[in-house]
Amino acid sequence: MASIRDIAKMAGVSPASVSRILNNDESFSINENTRKRVLEIANELNYTKGNKSRAPKGPDKKTTLGLITRHTDQNLKKDPYYWEIIQGIMFEAAKWRLRANTVFNMHDQKKDWTALRDYAAIAILGEVSDDFLDEVAHYNKNIILVDYYGKNERFDCIQTDFADRTKEILDTLYSYGHRRISYIGGFSSHVDLDGQRITSEHEVRADAYRRWMKLHDLEKYAKVYMDAWGTQSGIDLTERMLSEPEDSWPTAIVTGSDPMAIGVYNALATRGLSIPDDISIVSFDDIEMARFMTPALSSTHLDANEIGQIIIDLVRTKITGTRKMPIRITCNSRLNLRESVGKPRK
Repeated sequence: MASIRDIAKMAGVSPASVSRILNNDESFSINENTRKRVLEIANELNYTKGNKSRAPKGPDKKTTLGLITRHTDQNLKKDPYYWEIIQGIMFEAAKWRLRANTVFNMHDQKKDWTALRDYAAIAILGEVSDDFLDEVAHYNKNIILVDYYGKNERFDCIQTDFADRTKEILDTLYSYGHRRISYIGGFSSHVDLDGQRITSEHEVRADAYRRWMKLHDLEKYAKVYMDAWGTQSGIDLTERMLSEPEDSWPTAIVTGSDPMAIGVYNALATRGLSIPDDISIVSFDDIEMARFMTPALSSTHLDANEIGQIIIDLVRTKITGTRKMPIRITCNSRLNLRESVGKPRK
């Protein structure tokens, strides 16, 4: 089993520092990034205080959270939102001497459903079908749904306020004088029992955009361009938009994610169009790169890392049995306006 010396070696700090961090010594002053790295390494190595004999054969049902993930390990870092959630889970779990292990990926064709029994709770990161949920619940009823917008109310659920934030973005663009506003984003999707991905145009931000445009009698300008999430799709969808008559082009674009916005920037620059002089851009994610883009990208910030911490808080209440009633939590985001938004040309 991993020792304090093993953790110290990997983290590049002294064993004494590791010991004080793992014991939550509040008098110990150390860089927060170093503290976080030590806790993450301890979690990855399945370090358990006081157990020096041998590593456990499997997850401890009283202290381990099982994860059903949306992405493979190779693709996870391409999605900054889910990557931050995972980091938040690992960080907070280590603080409370809990562990978090991936049970399986929801897209896997062969899943070890019986393994779900071995965990204190199961967090499902992404939307799944009702029969998928029923199968998980058959083996473990302590379920936490993350980024789930379905109607199932049997389990704890964590959602974003992206519908409200889309409205705020559109209200802001309207106040600048924009009326021809388009939306570029990715399809919503859920995964069924067989691991198949079912896509839909009814995505939370896209639907909020459609409702807002209709409410403001701007349906004649409403245009939704959707494809897979990612930078290349942002490029392709913008090129499709620009292939239409120039007098139909929008003066502002709302994008569903920052990676897609990067693609929009690229496609507009290739056509010699200026942001925000020709077209204003507002997005979601607020990745670190957003404020360093030229011009700086206006984007909606959600502390996905903190969502991971909230998941662990919910797990702790399930472990202690202090709450039976399922709850639904909406995490608030904020719009950071930057240089990518301006008034439309006369």
